[in-house]
Amino acid sequence: MDRKTTDELLKILENVSSERALEKYVEEHTEKPEGSLAAYLEKILAEKHLEKSSVIQASGLQRNYGYQIFSGTRGAGRDKLLALCIAMKMTAKEIQRALQLAGLNGLYARVRRDAVIIFAVNKGLSVLDTNELLDEMGERILE
Repeated sequence: MDRKTTDELLKILENVSSERALEKYVEEHTEKPEGSLAAYLEKILAEKHLEKSSVIQASGLQRNYGYQIFSGTRGAGRDKLLALCIAMKMTAKEIQRALQLAGLNGLYARVRRDAVIIFAVNKGLSVLDTNELLDEMGERILE
């Protein structure tokens, strides 16, 4: 099956007239969420052989808050999650997935601040170096 553009999917959805047709549309054209943010972060930690404590320290988050995000008992704001993801050396694609699972806006290359963050991620910069770059570019740091 060819992957359709969002515009094509919207046209198809406009013509859905029954619940049965909606079920077919959902089955054929939508993505199923894969678990929780906490489970995803645990998976990435294991894949990259990282320790939560060192990631939290590198992220600059308060220790308790970082552990609460990892356990799923507390939600993360966009900047806090970005800091954790950068500290975990996630790829831009992995970060987009984490943001999606958290129900947060993804990184958008047309947004100046997001473009700087994407650049930093692609270059493997630390949270501290990312914040320095953001500041140099006149953008708000990750707080």
